[in-house]
Amino acid sequence: LSADWGDINLLAPDVARRIRDFQYAQEKRRKKYGDERPWGILGLYDHLSGIRLDVEWAEDAAWRRLNGEPYLSWADFEASKKKGNNRPFFTYFALFICTILLIASIALNGWTVERFTENPMIGPSSYTLIRMGAKDTYLIVNEGQAWRIVSSVVLHAGLIHYCINMLALWFVGGAIEMNHGFIATTIVFLIPAVGGTIFSALFLPEYITVGASGGIFGLIGACLADITVNWKLLFNDHVTENGKKHHHALVLVFLVLDIILNSIIGLTPYVDNFTHLGGMVLGFLCGLSTMERLPTQFFGIGDGCMSQTKQLIIRFFGLILSVITLAITLIILLEGDGETNPCPNCTWLSCVPFPPWADDTNKWWYCDDCGTITADIVHTPSLHLAVDCPNGETVEVPLDTENTPSRSKLENDLPDYCREYCPEVYSDNRFRF
Repeated sequence: LSADWGDINLLAPDVARRIRDFQYAQEKRRKKYGDERPWGILGLYDHLSGIRLDVEWAEDAAWRRLNGEPYLSWADFEASKKKGNNRPFFTYFALFICTILLIASIALNGWTVERFTENPMIGPSSYTLIRMGAKDTYLIVNEGQAWRIVSSVVLHAGLIHYCINMLALWFVGGAIEMNHGFIATTIVFLIPAVGGTIFSALFLPEYITVGASGGIFGLIGACLADITVNWKLLFNDHVTENGKKHHHALVLVFLVLDIILNSIIGLTPYVDNFTHLGGMVLGFLCGLSTMERLPTQFFGIGDGCMSQTKQLIIRFFGLILSVITLAITLIILLEGDGETNPCPNCTWLSCVPFPPWADDTNKWWYCDDCGTITADIVHTPSLHLAVDCPNGETVEVPLDTENTPSRSKLENDLPDYCREYCPEVYSDNRFRF
């Protein structure tokens, strides 16, 4: 058979019958959900999930036909996949743990949340999060508190942070678990979550980090792995209606744009791109080993010896490389001093002042903490501003007694004074999510 399978009537009778069953299931899906537009990572993965379910129904129909059993309708089969042991129990458990710990962190904070300038996520103080188990590189390395690498994954900085992550976990984690099961989902969440935290501890040692983002991006990376290993089937004429080359290329463009957009968002302040990108890469590698490939034999395509060998190598390679990466980065982290970044020039991967062509007073955002400082006007011994720097130090900024700026102008210029006069422009307790 050719790569495109050609005319269905040229296939073996049993293969042709299976494909007709599959196409019947696809028609039922279109009637229920409408025409799909598989754009972006999650759209394409949802499309792949539908194909996988329809293949399972067609295989079930073939088995029932062979054994003289009554057919199970497509609608009943789809409903059965959402019941019993098919439900996403790991996702439920992760949601439950994160919810309980968010409530506990607010309780430990005296049932209050911090001011928006201190914690824009509407949550507890950094001190409370550290007590709860946030990632603090110094404590991990110098106080033997390696457990923070795990505990920080199930903590969140506040209600906004929690809601965003839990919505993503519910939709992405639930979809993967219902397709690939409890064990595979646990692997592609936990290894990237822990690995992403280790990357953050290594390259952003000065930041406090909490959140399940590494695990969630690990799930997204696993979606990419599932899409990659099934790419050929996704756009075949017998699998996807109108699976032509131009459609294939257009979906690829949207997929790349989706990845680029998520990476650019990670370059903004308060976002820990090392956790996100590290989690996505590790999730992709784990996904190569844990995501089940669609059976090409179902469509009458036999894998040659070389193809089977390649699949076997890739399947073992992904998980082994992930574990080795985890071990090496953990050793490097624990052998350090908990304060020094082994690659200072790598911090641009997590935050870049933007736009790069604007001068330092006209950027859209900055990567320091000068936007949150305060100051007092002092008249003795001479007129000056007492600027409270992000690290707690106070510096004096002289003012012209004959041409003193207005209060509003002084407030607008405070970040610039901070960057010019403060010896340290970063807070001792900085958040990254």
